[in-house]
Amino acid sequence: MSDSNVLIYIVRHDLRVADNPILDHLASSTDHNFTHLLPVHIISPYQIEVSGFLQDGAKSPFPEARSQIAGFWRCGPHRARFIAQSLWNLKENLGKLGNDLTIRIGKSDEVLKDIVERLRQHHKHVSAVWMIAEEGFEEKHDENSMAEACLALGIEHQVWADEKYFIDDRDLKPRSPQDLPDVFTTYRKMNEPLRERPRPTKPRPTDRSLPKPIETSQIPSQPHPFEIPLSLEEFQAALLRPIELEVPVIAPIDEGRSAHPFRGGEDNALHRLHYLVKSGRASLYKSSRNGLLGVDYSTKLSGYLAQGCITARQIHEELLHFENGTDPKYADADGYGQGENEGTKAIRFELLWRDYMRLCTRKFQAKLFYRSGFRNDHSHKWKTWRKDDKNASLQSQPIEAVSATMKRVLEGTTGQSLIDASSRELIHTGYTSNRARQNVGSFLAKHLNIDWRYGAEWYEYMLIDYDVNSNWSNWQYVAGVGNDPRGEARIFNPVKQAFDYDKDGEYVRCWLPEIRKIEKLENLFQPWTTAKEDWERFGLVGLPMAEDPVKKIDFSIEGKPKSSRRPFVRRRGQGRGDTTRSSNHELTPPQDLVSNQAPPPASHTAYPARDLTYNSRGAPRGGGRGYGRGFRGRGYNGPRRGFQGGRGGWQQQPQVQEFGVIPPSSRSQVGPA
Repeated sequence: MSDSNVLIYIVRHDLRVADNPILDHLASSTDHNFTHLLPVHIISPYQIEVSGFLQDGAKSPFPEARSQIAGFWRCGPHRARFIAQSLWNLKENLGKLGNDLTIRIGKSDEVLKDIVERLRQHHKHVSAVWMIAEEGFEEKHDENSMAEACLALGIEHQVWADEKYFIDDRDLKPRSPQDLPDVFTTYRKMNEPLRERPRPTKPRPTDRSLPKPIETSQIPSQPHPFEIPLSLEEFQAALLRPIELEVPVIAPIDEGRSAHPFRGGEDNALHRLHYLVKSGRASLYKSSRNGLLGVDYSTKLSGYLAQGCITARQIHEELLHFENGTDPKYADADGYGQGENEGTKAIRFELLWRDYMRLCTRKFQAKLFYRSGFRNDHSHKWKTWRKDDKNASLQSQPIEAVSATMKRVLEGTTGQSLIDASSRELIHTGYTSNRARQNVGSFLAKHLNIDWRYGAEWYEYMLIDYDVNSNWSNWQYVAGVGNDPRGEARIFNPVKQAFDYDKDGEYVRCWLPEIRKIEKLENLFQPWTTAKEDWERFGLVGLPMAEDPVKKIDFSIEGKPKSSRRPFVRRRGQGRGDTTRSSNHELTPPQDLVSNQAPPPASHTAYPARDLTYNSRGAPRGGGRGYGRGFRGRGYNGPRRGFQGGRGGWQQQPQVQEFGVIPPSSRSQVGPA
């Protein structure tokens, strides 16, 4: 008989030891009866490409971790580095508490079964598996598969409430997901005053307060064919090896300034938070949040929030210490002890917006990934580059032309300089401001009418701060199929936005070196408007941005741009954002706390059957990477067109054979979406 009682803690997007409900319970409770704790992080091969971890000569049993619509990698190099750093920092912090983090690769239920069965061989009795709930479709699938595995193994499975958000689930107004208002402003008013809503944070466990670790020699190793490196450098290299060569090759920058030079991890998250309050940047947030260049125009906490390195209520609590004058380390900051100010109030506003995007996922579930969005907009306005998309036969532009246009948007050569600068910054750094993200989203979806999901998948690939709720809900928002009350009537004019937010052209010149010599702002923001006699002097001859812009916008500095779009007449409230600005249908942005605002949103309900496309035989088919038995591929019937990045440029994707039965996946299908 074993005298051990082991708890396995499945760590997901909760990469921290402070304000962690599971660790706090284990450290503070005396009646949990666990003798040992084994924290485990499982890398999903469907979300992160794992072929870099293969042993020499081995072949991966999993399909490539590519997005379903465009075929991009689902996690790019910038976020991969950030995740690696965050995992290693958690290992270090657990080590300080006398424990460790075990990292494994595979399907979550199979990894769990292997660990439990092999621990039993060492006479270690596993009695429970705990994990923190998340909202994403795939994350819910993992929770269900874990529950089934635990049932088969005869052990307890418990899913804890996700407490990294601003308002605790137990205090939500309204209580039911279906009662969530479709307009953010209504939800915000239900929860005001925001300063009073969060619960207190939970303390960091003290040294040796957790159950004992499993001896290293008794922890099951990673099964073949993968191998987990023992150092951060080797682990990071394995993550990057298969994906980094597919980042588009674009013009080099000789003086680029990353707005996000930060490393991942709980320690860095807390350091950044303390700096924001001590330096007074938090108090200036409302006035600086629309910046484009620099490190401090926004909080840059979104990446940490997305990985659970920090919680929203930790941010709120530090703001309280400053506002109430209860923490001497903030005594030198302007406004110390003088209550909430416009900056700290705006930060709470953005944290609530992030909550709201998560609750939209809970309410609308798989619709998060449908082209028709939360609004069930099944119009055929969206352009696609895929032959197997039923919209392809209805669009006026050939799919090859749509593919070429999309390539130019993503590589930053459209001729709309604000859009291009943002695209280049994203490729170089994994970050771009929320103001820029919204402009890119509006340009893609409303000026070019290209299926907004291509943009959402690209941002999933490229962003450091990707968060499933924030990214997909806010792409819907800016595309007009989400919960923006003004829908498709809200359109950003990228030329006017450039004049408003890049007043000296510094941002454009920073990221677009090939047009840096252009002198006049109106020409800088649209190079094709430069007088022909100046083209050679400014280096515009032969430059696609000037010779062949994707879209020309007739804009006058003195007035509004000419537009053939119908005027906005429907008024159902201002929705989210600044009610004082209305020219050119401007939107006050979901800010940087909303991970991946782009326009920028992870936990408890079962998901309904998603919509299916039908093949030529009339049979429903799933698609994508999927889970469960019967998975035999990752493609769709027929050819997939589009582009993949690579050192050789973007290529048409190869033919994909017809596969067998494919289980439900996390993404909607191209057809009726």
